[in-house]
Amino acid sequence: MESTQHQSERKLITMAILIIVVYLSPLFILGENAHIRIHDNLDSNLAWYKVLANSGEISGSVDASIAQIMNGHLSRNAFSSEFSLIVWLYALFPTMLAYGVSQAITRFAAFFGMYLLLKKHFIPSEEMSVIRVGVALAFSLTLFWPSGMLSTLGMPLALWAFLNIRNGESSWKNYAALLLLPFYSSIVLGFFFFLSAMGMLWFVDFVRGRGWNFHFLSSIVLMSVMYLIVEYRLVYSFLFMTDPTSRDEYFHARLPFWRSVLLSIKNFVLGHHHVMTAHTFIMLPVIFLALDIILIHKLWKREKMFLLLFWVNVFLSIWYAFWFYKGWLPLTERFHFLDTFNFARYHFLRPLVIYVLFAISLKILWKKGGKWKRNAKILLYAQIIFLFLINEEIVFYKNPTVREFYAEKQFQEIKDFIGLPVEKYRVASIGMHPAIPQYNGFYTLDSYNNFYPLSYKNEFRKIIESELAKNASITTYFDEWGARCYIFTNELGKNYMFTKDRQKPIKNLQLNIEQFKKMGGSYIFSAVQIENAGDNQLHLESVFQSQDTPWKIYLYKAL
Repeated sequence: MESTQHQSERKLITMAILIIVVYLSPLFILGENAHIRIHDNLDSNLAWYKVLANSGEISGSVDASIAQIMNGHLSRNAFSSEFSLIVWLYALFPTMLAYGVSQAITRFAAFFGMYLLLKKHFIPSEEMSVIRVGVALAFSLTLFWPSGMLSTLGMPLALWAFLNIRNGESSWKNYAALLLLPFYSSIVLGFFFFLSAMGMLWFVDFVRGRGWNFHFLSSIVLMSVMYLIVEYRLVYSFLFMTDPTSRDEYFHARLPFWRSVLLSIKNFVLGHHHVMTAHTFIMLPVIFLALDIILIHKLWKREKMFLLLFWVNVFLSIWYAFWFYKGWLPLTERFHFLDTFNFARYHFLRPLVIYVLFAISLKILWKKGGKWKRNAKILLYAQIIFLFLINEEIVFYKNPTVREFYAEKQFQEIKDFIGLPVEKYRVASIGMHPAIPQYNGFYTLDSYNNFYPLSYKNEFRKIIESELAKNASITTYFDEWGARCYIFTNELGKNYMFTKDRQKPIKNLQLNIEQFKKMGGSYIFSAVQIENAGDNQLHLESVFQSQDTPWKIYLYKAL
């Protein structure tokens, strides 16, 4: 018969699954009326998936382009490969259903991956089932970057498989996990750094006399090869595209030493918005409490894993911050790939490290018995409750809903007013994200993409060069990053969310409208009024607003 401990653990797992279901329920109940993240989500990825689905180029050649964006200068390779399952979710289902399903896949995989990892390798004790189930649940509820999929939240499952293989297990389940994860994650958004860390682990084993361990080494190679197959477009672009791209002007090494130190501390304490661990208020004090116990009772031999992970966590924050240290400049000037590839993302390993460290910390408290054991449970429950309460629907409730943000009816009115097929003219936006017109089918000269021809960026810059000359901040932002190829203005700065309740008329706009027209531009969608439109050869055609959307759109035509 099944033991009482096993029955209790099954009940905990069932309860955890129900909590995840409740956590996800607003996405499915509210649909387009849900509130979700805008930054690097509604303003970009969700629109990209829809544009790609409508382009007919999901499986296009490596030389194909996306006609709807940047006058067709945006390569198909700038978007995810057709082997990435998230592309097909958005191609087959309405946006919010695809979003909800993606969230569900990611959170359940995160839960079971962390649970298996803790049960097998870190918290095997039967009596501590509440710790491994609870920490796995907490890990699955983190505010991860949605389009990252399992790029960070899939790491526990991969580590479970790798450690099993490293220890001599040959189960097909280990290899299945490693072969399937690349279809729902990204190598550049997490797994390059994870796989290189596994390579370092293999090398340390080799140096310490554990031999070649060919099974472990071959499993690392196997997963790496699978990523190269799934992300073949990225590989092709890296190896065979010789024309300069916007990434060639990406510049990161600019922080002085002490600002890098402060950024290290900030990252260690608060984390990063793309891999939001929410560890500051509960988990970090628990980790330091466990460290205090280790030091007081001289448990450093018994708790070697805790100490290793603690210093890895510290190192990852230092590495992240000092990647932006200006001392890198001589190397980045000599080795260009140090600018074009973001090696700071080793900090994407931190969610895995921090949550395993949290689990081990709770174990240390638990082993002290008595009130320590009770307090360990209370602190774990507190972290779960805290994470549950920072659900997207709660955190982003002041943002427009998905329906309000994309304002499909309002933009259909604009289409009807213009009265031409959308492919016959080009538009750009001021004070609002180009992703909104893109989502609604308009062909845009502007966009948010981090991989497009440098020649296009230089041509687009001519439109806004007078505005850039007035404002050093937007000049640096555009010239040294440039992923947001927007019509920036001195008066609005880097703000691109001007709703009808937040109006700031532009008084002294200076655009090169001849260049705008030369690139095919016909209309400008402005979220604010341009008071000197006539000086810029712009004519106000109409104003579109609705009670159901946050936008007041001024439609200007280039004369």
